[in-house]
Amino acid sequence: MSRKSEAAANRRDLTLADLLGRQRPVAVVLLIALAVIPYFHSGYWLSQLTFVAIYAIAGFGLQILLGFAGQVSLGHAAFLATGAYICAYVERIGFGAPIGFAAAIIVSAGLGLLVALPALRMSGLYLAIATMSFGFIVEEVMARWTALTGGNEGVVVPAIKFNGVALDQPWQIYYLSWTFCLLVLLVCANLIRTPTGRAMLAIRDSEIAARSSGIRVSRVKGIAFGLSAAFAGLAGALYCHALGFISPDQFTIAMSLDLLVMVLIGGVGTLRGVLLGSVFLVVSPELFQQLIGLFTTGNTEVAGLRPFLFGFSLIFILLFQPNGVDAMVTRSGQWLAGLADRWRR
Repeated sequence: MSRKSEAAANRRDLTLADLLGRQRPVAVVLLIALAVIPYFHSGYWLSQLTFVAIYAIAGFGLQILLGFAGQVSLGHAAFLATGAYICAYVERIGFGAPIGFAAAIIVSAGLGLLVALPALRMSGLYLAIATMSFGFIVEEVMARWTALTGGNEGVVVPAIKFNGVALDQPWQIYYLSWTFCLLVLLVCANLIRTPTGRAMLAIRDSEIAARSSGIRVSRVKGIAFGLSAAFAGLAGALYCHALGFISPDQFTIAMSLDLLVMVLIGGVGTLRGVLLGSVFLVVSPELFQQLIGLFTTGNTEVAGLRPFLFGFSLIFILLFQPNGVDAMVTRSGQWLAGLADRWRR
């Protein structure tokens, strides 16, 4: 492995240490806050936080593909759609939620491996176009395969059942989503410290150098696509239960772009950035709506103002903080720590 790859891996180990070590009190406070939120909010904002966890799970998968292995995907919504429809179908025919979730993960992972076969010969813009085309194909299949998906009319998703107990309350979906989110975060954090994870970093930095070092590039890329699709399938299974209804128009190229923007805004190559990007993607449009309400009267609203604010904030972050929100938070934390040290002196 090249020195550049080793340095990248060490930086991510340091980030993991910061997340779980030196910043452990912050992590504990956040976990406690996540645990008690349903006791204070049981409506709209609870559902928004549920979608933060679901999008983060899909974002972790895309981060493996983009941030770790250096492979671009513009069709990731197809894997969410696969997971959502497979889980809903399995549960509709009488099987429980565990089998439905397992089927969603396995089928999505298999589809990811299938996509990896032609993708092994592509990179950069060509890979992005290929994955986008794959997304269009899956979207069309979902619209036409009425026996599985209900076509454009969509399907109603049954409530999650574990051992005959229905989890149909918003707070139950919230806890389930965040439990899976933290588990996926743990898996991804440990993946990067394994030989396979370091091989992904080597391929991202230089595929030629990785081949020269004896790394089986095709195998590693296949693993990256499979894992990424598996996590997206899990997110899709949670997504369909959080909404209770799914249709093909929910899994368009717009969703794939949202996931890509989420990773870019949070910070490519950092897991903490995925969480921050997910918060930004889900919460910021609603905050902009509240901000607009402060400056408008009655029901009047300047047309297109919320999308404008959202787009402007994206451009601002990418222009002035190209390393993402995670880098901004890290620098702010370092500045506050330095300020505290000066204050103590």
